[in-house]
Amino acid sequence: MKYFLGLLFFFVLKSILVAQTATEIKIYSISPLAKYAAEWNMPIYAECNTAANEKYLQPKEKEIIYILNLVRVYPKLFANTVLTKYPKMSDKLELLNDTYYFKSLLETLRKLEAKPLLFADKKCYTSAFCHAKSSGKRGYTGHDRLTNECEKKSYFNGECCDYGNDDPLDIVLSLLIDTNVPSLGHRNILLSSYEKIGVSFQPHKKYEFSAVIDLHY
Repeated sequence: MKYFLGLLFFFVLKSILVAQTATEIKIYSISPLAKYAAEWNMPIYAECNTAANEKYLQPKEKEIIYILNLVRVYPKLFANTVLTKYPKMSDKLELLNDTYYFKSLLETLRKLEAKPLLFADKKCYTSAFCHAKSSGKRGYTGHDRLTNECEKKSYFNGECCDYGNDDPLDIVLSLLIDTNVPSLGHRNILLSSYEKIGVSFQPHKKYEFSAVIDLHY
């Protein structure tokens, strides 16, 4: 009887360990920054995937939040792994001579202290969705709401709009680099101490793609 119970305990424990390992492997495989450094595959970084279970968000919208959180919480690691490899790995070699990229953004992230995690907020999302959908259909850019509906649904303290990119990392980095924007308005917004976020990725009549990111305290 003792032998049987011992054997049963062994198999139960083994099944738990196998399940845990499978879960860890699943976590490892979904890191959006894994190709830049193996360290991003560690389970600790999965805490930044705060929108993973939000059913109203598209996969790309969830990934934008995930990546942005990784930048905010681990800025130095992001700078030393992703930023140093991104120009060549993404075939954007022009960034090698872009002072906004290699001098400004790299130095900023290497000195930046960790910021709070951003959590998906339905009101921020509704605000971003209405603007992305409306501006995309009309083919205009900027932050003005041209409909009463979107004006009423507007809910943000800071907003960033990106056009022409369809990859989540490209979207985040385009806004963080902020090339030819002396005020670095987009970068400052994304690295400020907000806690709520809404993201909407939609088609755009002129630029094919658009992403609107609304943030709130």
